[in-house]
Amino acid sequence: MGELGKGPGITWYDVLGVLPDASAEQVKRQHDSKASLLRPEFLAGTPSPVVAAASRAHEILDTALRVLADPASRARYDEAVGIRRRGGSLERLPSFPSQPRVELDGFVAMNAAPELVGGLLALTDWMTPHPRSPRRVAVPDVRGLFFSVCLGFTGKLGLRLTTVRLTEHPMPVDGLVVGQSPKPAQQARRGSALTVHVWHPPARSAASRQIIRP
Repeated sequence: MGELGKGPGITWYDVLGVLPDASAEQVKRQHDSKASLLRPEFLAGTPSPVVAAASRAHEILDTALRVLADPASRARYDEAVGIRRRGGSLERLPSFPSQPRVELDGFVAMNAAPELVGGLLALTDWMTPHPRSPRRVAVPDVRGLFFSVCLGFTGKLGLRLTTVRLTEHPMPVDGLVVGQSPKPAQQARRGSALTVHVWHPPARSAASRQIIRP
């Protein structure tokens, strides 16, 4: 897991899709919006990898909320990752680079991004950016990240993202990464493919078919 910290990172702002100057209310609203895509009625009857990824996503979202909603915690975090200078002024947070080439299985639905503890430690480790771009990178664990976040993150690492859509009749919202190949921590060349399995909440009619049994 520690190898993941050697590449460019993402921040808790990226996880929630907010800017560093977002208010606490905006942070909470964005957290709730993403968490609403993981409601139990959407997950009813889904395979275990989807349930596990959704559980991890909740942990990631809740951690981002805890860090960013509390002013003192947020100030410490901003200073630690270089978003805020000592004294309070905000640094310009570098944005994600141009999106990498994405090969999709006939569908794109985005808004506009192992063990739970180990995964959260890995995410925290990714927060520190590094200036060099090595030829090989450690594949991160992107399960439990929303597709928009995963897209920006893998673009920073120089990986070429391909997707497999799992939901037959998806809602037009951001999807959740529930599986990947290569597996986390494997070494991959920059420019090589990372295939992710993306689950979307089913459309209302599909959700009804999943929940209502004759």
